[in-house]
Amino acid sequence: MSRSRPHIVVIGAGIGGLAAAARLAHAGLRVTVLERQDAPGGKMRTLPTAAGAADAGPTVLTLRGVFDGLFRDLGLRLDDHVTLRPEPVLARHWWPDGTTLDLFADAEASAAAIRAFAGERAEAQFRRFTTETRRLFEAFERPMMHNAAPKQSALALRVMRAPSLMAAMAPHRSLASHLARRFDDPRLRQLFARYATYVGGSPYEAPALLSLIGHAEAAGVWRVGGGMHALAQAVAHAAQTLGADVRYGAPVRRIEVQDGNVAAVHTGDERLPCTHLVFNGDPRALVEGMLGEAVRPAVPRQQVEPRSLSAHVWTFAARPHGRELSHHNVLFGADPRSEFDPIARGRMPEDPAIYVCAQDRGAGLTPPAPERFEIIVNAPPLPHATQEEFPKCLIRTFRALAARGLTFTPEPGRAALTRPEDFDALFPASHGSLYGRSPHGLTAGLNRPTARTRVPGLYLAGGGAHPGAGVPMAALSGRHAAEAILTDHASTSTFRRGATPGGTATGSATTAAEA
Repeated sequence: MSRSRPHIVVIGAGIGGLAAAARLAHAGLRVTVLERQDAPGGKMRTLPTAAGAADAGPTVLTLRGVFDGLFRDLGLRLDDHVTLRPEPVLARHWWPDGTTLDLFADAEASAAAIRAFAGERAEAQFRRFTTETRRLFEAFERPMMHNAAPKQSALALRVMRAPSLMAAMAPHRSLASHLARRFDDPRLRQLFARYATYVGGSPYEAPALLSLIGHAEAAGVWRVGGGMHALAQAVAHAAQTLGADVRYGAPVRRIEVQDGNVAAVHTGDERLPCTHLVFNGDPRALVEGMLGEAVRPAVPRQQVEPRSLSAHVWTFAARPHGRELSHHNVLFGADPRSEFDPIARGRMPEDPAIYVCAQDRGAGLTPPAPERFEIIVNAPPLPHATQEEFPKCLIRTFRALAARGLTFTPEPGRAALTRPEDFDALFPASHGSLYGRSPHGLTAGLNRPTARTRVPGLYLAGGGAHPGAGVPMAALSGRHAAEAILTDHASTSTFRRGATPGGTATGSATTAAEA
């Protein structure tokens, strides 16, 4: 195989793998993407409903600049490939006492809403909290999220240069205990504690540093025209336009290693030689030997365990009754401890917070009848999770919703429910965990595997790798993988290269056509 145009195989067409494939194809490399499912997206999947295909995975898009940057680096415009609309209401929240609170993309509107909800003191506390989370986000965005291999020493130096960050980080406190010092009102503590669940953690064990997620959300939430899956389709189309060969229904059996380096990928009936490989699956699959014994040492086990939360996810169409829903909605239980303590013991809670995405609602939309919904209830991962039958799952979720004033006609059937064991089947070796390694502990973010592995030529992308869970983070992982491959190949490559904003050598679209 010509060293001037290496062949990169990407296993998995999740957003991380697609982002890596598109960048590598743009650089003039030969790229083949192998996806076991029949569509792109990975966890950004859909299920059929009576009202059409509905999202059954991530529902919230923040940090759209990550995708603007991706398409710009490909010589394209994001707005030419997908429709993104900002939602003025970030989320609508209800509590069992009947109170409700909207948070807005407009920070002043949120402050006014909190003043009306809980008083002037609560408003002042909210303003201090948002200032704090913005400082944390701005301090750690570049050295952590945009750094392919962050070091604890570099992060410590960043804090030493701005000592006031230490108080905002609250390094020895959980997010829940940190919020108890920031807000008098227990409802606001409960609301902002949800940031731990965004990355699959419990607020009672996740570090206070995760409060910075609040700034990412406050900076804007975007609705994707056609659903979140349309974003994955747009990135897949861009990769194909740039020359990537994207194959669906193509499961991989084994990764072949020769002389210590990745050499080929084996599908059901084909051996594909490759110089580099991006694995866009749960890294735990490598550790468990599901891609062959030769790549089992690629990732240390401590980088994939313990596991983050799973969920019970409902995807269906129905007519809602009793609550005026926004696009994103949260109906809280009475006591968050009664949710997370059972989950920590491997059991489903009886009174959980329930997230409802009304996919056909939002700014400028008139919902049809029936309309599409995705409902998410936090759950423990396998193997210790109690596996529950469908009738019990149905009663628990929809009885709790009815008690909080929201019902649906008709209630969904079994095909609408995805449980932890179903997620484990969809994403092998994940144990149903939706966010990879647990975020518990102050340095958990540094314990995830990075793009480079211990096996030369094997790289990682996706929510199980650095910088972690979430659609923008997965896309950044793809950038890290692509940059690592281009850097590692640069000393022997003869293909023409240009410069991207990140300083990585890549080719132009013209170069890709000529190569």
